[in-house]
Order: sequence, then C-alpha cells, then structure tokens
Amino acid sequence: MKKVLLLNGAKKFAHSDGRYNLTMHDTALAFFDRQGFEVKVTHIDEGYDIAEEVEKYLWADVIIYQMPGWWMGAPWIVKKYIDEVFTEGHGKLYASDGRTRSDASQRYGSGGLIQGKQYMLSLTWNAPQQAFDDPADFFEGKGVDAVYFPFHKANEFLGMTGLPTFLCVDVMKRPQPEVDAGRYEQHLTEVFGLNA
Repeated sequence: MKKVLLLNGAKKFAHSDGRYNLTMHDTALAFFDRQGFEVKVTHIDEGYDIAEEVEKYLWADVIIYQMPGWWMGAPWIVKKYIDEVFTEGHGKLYASDGRTRSDASQRYGSGGLIQGKQYMLSLTWNAPQQAFDDPADFFEGKGVDAVYFPFHKANEFLGMTGLPTFLCVDVMKRPQPEVDAGRYEQHLTEVFGLNA
C-alpha cells in the first residue's frame, strides 16, 4: 500500500485566495481515501513543525506538491518550507552532496538517502498551455517542467524520482475547477496504475 504526503502550498495573497489549489488538494485527498491509501497532509501556510515534516518525508512513498505558479516558480512559502525541511533533514534525507574531499570522482547530487521515494508536482497557472508549449510563446516551447528545473533538482538531490507533472492552466481568465478536478483524478489513476 502506498503512503502519500500531500503538501498544500496554496496561499491567500493579493488577488489570489488559494481556492483553486485547495480544490486540487481536496481532489487528491478524496481520491487517495477512496483508493485506501494512507495519507498525511500539511497545509504549509498554516504552519508546520520542521522536524515532524522530515519524518513525514521518511514515512511517505510519494510526496505531492500542490502549488500555484508565482513569478515563474514556487511561491515563497513553499521555497521556505523546502529550505527549512530539507536542511533539517541532513543525515536523514541526505548525507552530503555526494562528493568527498578524498574522492572527487563521486558525482555531485548523489548523497540522497531516500532513494525509491517519488514526488509529483500539481500546479496551477494563469498562463495558457500555449505559453509552455509553443516555441514562439513566453516559455519558448520548453514546457512546464523546465520552468521547475531547480525544484525538480532539489527533490532529486534527496534521491527521489519524479512522477509526471499535473498542470492546470488559465485558472484566472478561464477557470474550470470541475473539469480540472476530473482531469486530475484521471492523471492520478494513470500515474498510480489504478483502475478508473
């Protein structure tokens, strides 16, 4: 049985009240509950105990980050969470950067201690899909995962491997929360190899 940690990075700020991310978070929570998975939850903006979050990473098989795209990446509360939890996790989540002074041939980023665990990004953006996919548009056809390259690498530094990213687009100009929730359930069904 899979154990899933759901991290909700929604935040009420400026013209956003975090509802879209809460909807996707609740969709995943209900989905995993129906499937009989064990689930733990952290609503990052509500506060957290750093040491307890490290233990959640050790407990989980899969960590799912639910968050909006803010200024071309993760909101500051999610970055702060990563900085605090991953740093606290030294000796548990990672041993070192993977290199030693006596053996420079070892590869940087190979010191993670939680190999075999997986993570997934579930993202909400006001940008349309075309902005990510079209070489003539804003992200030059590089796709959403290129936008999150440093975020992916931070998780890989711990030894985890990524699952396919889920993306909601146009969430302010053309919101379709019910459609996106249905797409998210289908995505989770496929990613986790479950029957619909």
